[in-house]
Parts: sequence; structure tokens; C-alpha cells
Amino acid sequence: MLKIAVLVSGGGTNLQALIDEQNRGELSGGQIVRVIASRPDAGALERAKKAGIPGAVVRRKDYADASAFDAALLAELEGCGAELVVLAGYLSILSESVVSRYADRILNVHPSLIPSFCGKGYYGLKVHEAVLAYGVKVTGATVHFVNEVPDGGAILLQQAVEVWPDDTPETLQRRVMEQAEWKLLPRAVALFCEGRIRFEGRRAFAVEEKEAGQ
Repeated sequence: MLKIAVLVSGGGTNLQALIDEQNRGELSGGQIVRVIASRPDAGALERAKKAGIPGAVVRRKDYADASAFDAALLAELEGCGAELVVLAGYLSILSESVVSRYADRILNVHPSLIPSFCGKGYYGLKVHEAVLAYGVKVTGATVHFVNEVPDGGAILLQQAVEVWPDDTPETLQRRVMEQAEWKLLPRAVALFCEGRIRFEGRRAFAVEEKEAGQ
């Protein structure tokens, strides 16, 4: 089984989607072995505890500098034998040293259709506020690989979600989660664990099972 570490910062709804997928036996070839939070009060840690998954806290402000933080985070990842790292509502930007150590093995879910409303400063409700302020009629979510550019890695999966005229940032956020994020992220993780991802340059594609087995 491929070992998965999930990095979180908040309530953990995307983590719960992964846990539910695992409990249904649909996360074939993979198992969540560690949940690492960027803050000790992250609700995701309680979700992990209820699921019997070990949790840990690696908080940036607890370390003297960025290199010390990176070393602590890498120690947690390597200590649990992580082969895939999943960012599920993780609000810290990973350094180049962490990204390079897990090149093409870090997945992130972002609440917009990249390349729109993404990059540094676009996270949480800020994304949905920007979507409504701009007046776009369609938004969505993206699962992509992580590289050294915030939200700049190869796109694996996307799902569009309609923006309604009476939406607030909160209602739009909820609908994007329900219709896109909670479906895309478990599917992307399953594809990775099953070896069903193909790269062409900076592009990533899901492949059929028979093609993956060739």
C-alpha cells in the first residue's frame, strides 16, 4: 500500500472526503498514514483521531527560521514513510526544498479553475470573494501537482461549478466543496495510487486502467 500524508490547516472537510473514500475501500492501493497540521487547533486533527490516523503539528512559528521548519516537516514526512503528500486545505506555501524532495508526488486542491483566481494570496474565502467581485459566471476546483510556483504545477483534474446571482462567498465556497473539491481530491489520490497518471511536458493526464497496466 502506498503511504499517504495529508497536510491540513483548518476543519478538514477535504481530509474527511479522503477518509470516507478510504473507509469505503475506494482508495485502492493507498492508505493515509499521517495527518500533519500547521496549527494545533485545526479541526482536521480531531477527524484524523476519530479515524485512527496519527496526527502531528508542525507550526512555522515554532522554528527559528524557514530551514528549521522545512527540516521538521521533512522529518515528519520521512518518518511516516510518505510516498504521496496531499495538501487538503493547507495554507502554508511549501518551500523549494520540500517540493524538490517530493517532486511529482505532492497534490493540492484549489477552489477555482486554475489559472484563474490562484497564486499567492488566493486561499479560502478570498478566492470566492474575488470570483464574485469579478462577476464570472462559472468557477470550480482544480487538483494539481505542486511545484515551486504557488498553484503553478501540472493540472490533473478540474470541475466547473456555476456561480449563482445571489451567491455569497460562503454559499459559493460550500457549493464548490460539495460539487467539486470533495469529489476531485479523492479521485486524484486514487489515480495516483493506482499508477494511472501520465505526464506530457507540464501537462498531467488520467489514463485508463488497461493503459496503466501496460
